[in-house]
Amino acid sequence: MNQKESKIAPLSPKELNVHHFGDEWKMNIADFHHLFHINKIEDVIPKIKFPLQPHRKTVNDFLFLTQGHSIRSKGLHEYKFGENTFFFLPAYQISTHEYVSTDAKGYFCHFDEEIFSKVFTKTQLSEEFNFWQFSGEPLVEVSKEMQKPILNILERLIYEYETNKSLNPNLITAYLLTLFTEISIFQKEQINLPKNAALRVTEKYKNLLSQHIYKTNKVSDYASMLAITPDHLNKCVKSTVGRTSQELLADMIILEAKVLLKQSSLSISEIAFKFCETNPSDFTRFFKGKTGVSPKEFRKNVIS
Repeated sequence: MNQKESKIAPLSPKELNVHHFGDEWKMNIADFHHLFHINKIEDVIPKIKFPLQPHRKTVNDFLFLTQGHSIRSKGLHEYKFGENTFFFLPAYQISTHEYVSTDAKGYFCHFDEEIFSKVFTKTQLSEEFNFWQFSGEPLVEVSKEMQKPILNILERLIYEYETNKSLNPNLITAYLLTLFTEISIFQKEQINLPKNAALRVTEKYKNLLSQHIYKTNKVSDYASMLAITPDHLNKCVKSTVGRTSQELLADMIILEAKVLLKQSSLSISEIAFKFCETNPSDFTRFFKGKTGVSPKEFRKNVIS
């Protein structure tokens, strides 16, 4: 694989624990934590120092708030959400977690899609449920009337996780699929809301940046993927988010660079080569201009 196109290895569940909690506190986890995990948010939030740095991971996860509010990102999209709302994040998607209010309550769950293959011959969650798609809408708000049956499922998952020494894939996958099917009813109602053309173009552009930033950093290439002119793309982005298409591209480069600086042992020159084919010092100036610190200083700060 071309070095410029290679991506940083995502964090495993074990590595995520260190990323989130450091070495100061160890979460009580089951033996099958790498395949499935669920906990109540209020039990762990006091132990996490927000904001969390950008990262990728090998498992799917979702967050459900019953109280409080949070700010979390998926790719270049930042989402603010509150009670009765799910946030879904598929594996390998880049994410940051900016904030969770101190009064937050709810549930966090991660799982490896491998557990479904132990029970079903073919279950592709992204084909069945839009919120598990790489570019799908991650937020689903449920009605208060549906909160009780949803909480019943989540509490059953908590019980199975905390009381069993080995994973029961039949039961866990049955509960998860029931949960996702119930939730999908609400998302179908929400995704049918009309969006203007400029917003649709901007969302597609952001998703393309998440997928192809290692292959190209030219706005014209992304415009070609969208079958529009660079000028039209820029107008759509500007009218939607008040920033230029080039600025969004720069945001994506910074986001990916932070992941590489945090999660890899690549030298700064090697990281620079992935985004700047000329002189690594150009990348250093670019990074410092956007973040206020050099790549070397950023790496030192997040590791210390």
